[in-house]
Amino acid sequence: MPAEYHILNGDALKHQFPAAIKGGLIIARECLIEGPTQEVDFDRFFKKRAEFIAKTYAETEENYLKKVKSEFQKILDIKEDCEINLWFEHDLFCQVNFWFVSTLIAQNPHLNKVFLVMPNKLSQFGFGGLSKTELIEAYKHRKSINKIQDFAALWLYYQNNDLEELKLAAKNLQKEFPFLAPAVEAHIARIPHKNDPGRPVKVILEIMNKLKTEEFIPVFKEFSKRESIYGFGDLQVKTLVEKARKLR
Repeated sequence: MPAEYHILNGDALKHQFPAAIKGGLIIARECLIEGPTQEVDFDRFFKKRAEFIAKTYAETEENYLKKVKSEFQKILDIKEDCEINLWFEHDLFCQVNFWFVSTLIAQNPHLNKVFLVMPNKLSQFGFGGLSKTELIEAYKHRKSINKIQDFAALWLYYQNNDLEELKLAAKNLQKEFPFLAPAVEAHIARIPHKNDPGRPVKVILEIMNKLKTEEFIPVFKEFSKRESIYGFGDLQVKTLVEKARKLR
């Protein structure tokens, strides 16, 4: 069995992952920044997720469970004493997935050698902007996580929409993990309130007005440049664009 595992946030990183870095690969193929996250039971959680993904995107529940749930199950199935490397970026999309993965790791007390691998700076390209040499360098500078339960707690607060506890937890980890607070702030800012559609939609409206267009591609490019903290892909931004169009 592998003495080391690498949990990657998506297939894009898998395709560019350096062969020089040994270990088993597990792919976190999710977008937990949207859709239902309230279920606690593992099987019921992914049943709800499968229903949401099938309804929202061009995917079947069967394929989702085969491609997505099965990868997270691999984390629960790790029995041996080994190192776990978590390859996640600074943005909210990655962070929410990272917090969820942390809850799975935290269930196994034998998994106490956990490391976080991140790009050396926040950018709209993340790991995708790094060469294989730079990915190896990022791995060499991985950061030890002494209490994975701290990140599992972030998921619990996110899951329960406990925004005050979420902010407090990020603040308590600020010194060692300064990237948490901006992601938490971005999450809170995206929540609509009364006549406020939330930060992402407001930014989309600003971009539309500035560029004098509602065309998706230029709006998407500008949003990704301005709001890389969210890490939204084209599918998430398309939803925001539709909301913004209705408000114009």
